[in-house]
Order: sequence, then structure tokens, then C-alpha cells
Amino acid sequence: MSDVLPLGPDELLTTTRSVRKRLDLTREVPDAVLREALEVALQAPSGSNRQHWHWLVITDPEQRAAIAGYYRRSYEAYRSSPTYPGNIGTGDAARDATRARVTDSSQYLADHMADVPVLVIGALTASAELPASNQAGLWGSLLPAAWSLQLALRARGLGSAWTTLHLRYEKEIAELLGVPDDVRQGVLLPVAYYTGETFRPAKREPLDDVLHVNGW
Repeated sequence: MSDVLPLGPDELLTTTRSVRKRLDLTREVPDAVLREALEVALQAPSGSNRQHWHWLVITDPEQRAAIAGYYRRSYEAYRSSPTYPGNIGTGDAARDATRARVTDSSQYLADHMADVPVLVIGALTASAELPASNQAGLWGSLLPAAWSLQLALRARGLGSAWTTLHLRYEKEIAELLGVPDDVRQGVLLPVAYYTGETFRPAKREPLDDVLHVNGW
């Protein structure tokens, strides 16, 4: 078993951050460590305990480069959209500075996705056509496991970042990897060892601004 950091549950939960610029692009990720983290992820709940998730681990340089190319194209379209955080000013200098740091690190990841040693795609057996109605019940069987994977990686000294921009080219990536039509992708996690040990809880809006007790 690989070394696990001595993090209490609250510290683990509050210091597992999106890691982009601090991914170590030069260090190999052992298969055994990644398998340990995935074994932890498989303990997550799923709807009716179906466990119909799939995990695609991509380490082949050519496949990583192809996926990164699709991701970059999607990111460039997103960057030009009016919803891109870098195109929206809030009038709050501190908040805008935080947004600038996030967009800068997001751009870095888009530029270096092909260099990340491991890409993990979380997927579900679903259908070729997703339901038009609320899909919460569907993705609720994947997202807890994907977050558990991120926590397990953090505990082993690895970083990741939750990304979904690749889904703009889901069919192309499915064809590249030989994914069946009834398996739908939900998240792409770039995975690598992280540098530094300064992770800390992020600033968030006050709880009372979003808390509703016994009604709105």
C-alpha cells in the first residue's frame, strides 16, 4: 500500500483543491497508486447500488495529445463566450483578482493537458441518447465516486482538477478510445503528483447567504 498523508477528514475535504499549475508534469504516476485510489472510489454509493460506472485511464502519449487537442478547442470556444469568468467583471477587486488567477490557471491546464501523465475519464452505462428530463438521478451515480477518487488521490500526494469541457467532443473521444455508444462520459480528471504543501481552505461566501431552513 502506498503512503497516505495523515489528514483528518475535515482537512482532507477542505484542502482538496483543483490543481492545475501545480501538477508535476515530469513525475510518473505508478499504476499501483492509481489503482488504490480507484479502489477507494468504488466504495462510493450509486443508484440502486448498480455500480454501472467505468473508468478510462489514459497514459498513452498519443491518446493524451488527441484528447488534449479536443479539450483545447473546447476551451478556446469557452474563452470567447460571454459566460467565461474572465469576460465578466464583478466590481469587487478582490473577487476579480481571484477570477483572474483561476482563469490563468485554467488556460495553463488547457495549454498543458497533453503533458499531464494520466488522464482519467469517469463514465456511466446509460444510453446513446440521454434523457431530456432532469438527469440528476443518472449522474448522481458517478459524481460521488469521482469526488472520492479526487480525495483518495489528494491523500496520496496527487492532484486533480474537475473538468468537463471535453464533453463538447464526447463522440470524437469515444471513437478514439473505443467507448461503446451506451457509455456516456461525465468527467475528465487530469492526474499528477502535485508540488508544494500549501493547500488550505478556500474563501467561500457566508453559509447564511445560501442556507434555507424549512423553506426558501
